[in-house]
Amino acid sequence: MSVREIQAFLAENYGTEVSPDFISSVTDEVMAETIAWQSRPLEAMYPVVFFDALRVKIRDGGIVSNKAVYLALGIQANGQRDVLGLWVEQTEGAKFWLKVFNELKNRGCQDILIAVVDGLKGLAEAVATAYPRTTVQTCIVHLIRNSLDYANYKERKVLAQALRPIYSAASEQEAGQALQDFADGPWGAKYPMIVQSWRRAWEHVTPFFVFPPDIRRVIYTTNAIESLNMQLRKIIKTRGHFPSDEAAIKLLWLALRNVLTKSVRTTYDWKSAMNQFAILYGERFTAARG
Repeated sequence: MSVREIQAFLAENYGTEVSPDFISSVTDEVMAETIAWQSRPLEAMYPVVFFDALRVKIRDGGIVSNKAVYLALGIQANGQRDVLGLWVEQTEGAKFWLKVFNELKNRGCQDILIAVVDGLKGLAEAVATAYPRTTVQTCIVHLIRNSLDYANYKERKVLAQALRPIYSAASEQEAGQALQDFADGPWGAKYPMIVQSWRRAWEHVTPFFVFPPDIRRVIYTTNAIESLNMQLRKIIKTRGHFPSDEAAIKLLWLALRNVLTKSVRTTYDWKSAMNQFAILYGERFTAARG
């Protein structure tokens, strides 16, 4: 947001005249606060980190383009949620994600047990490089939503029920059979692209079936970070575009600061999940808890 835009906003909404110098000093202070937040030390281990993105229009080199703003929402060993950082990038890919992971490592995060993603390009490869022991898990709810997008509105409820045996299966083998049954049935015949989308993602769907229900509930969806994104979109939807990456980061940080206390709280039923993490991951989990 430019100084002139802030002046106009304050005059229109509050009838307040503020000097450009004062606005510049305030926005500089916000940027310093943002940088401090983005570089703060992190926990040594996060049981689960959700990665997601929202699109923002930003002017770059005289051209307004859609850029991706990536968010990482971590669940700490005690169940508390925390936004680890946000990054602006023109295109996503392994090189970009490796830069993000190296930044997280430099800030103290040495281990992530499960990374929950929505098919973000290059992320799985970068995880394997920076955190080779981390399990990459596709967001099941995203897969379901993407599947329902192929169908008309009246079909969606029945289609969702037909997909349920796949992701509610007790084991990978049972899930694979359920997917094959879906493919061989009327839905698979009508929408073969749904079967294809599940099979393309299958490598990162299958870790889900190893986990007990307590952990499945935690990693089932990226709803926690989507809720955060939704509140951020409310802040930015009235803007045409941002004049720079820095301006976008400033406003998004101010928005984050306002919503963090409301959106980021203890994960539901974490006690049960915590006991399962301790059994499944041993010292990787318990040592970080101290």
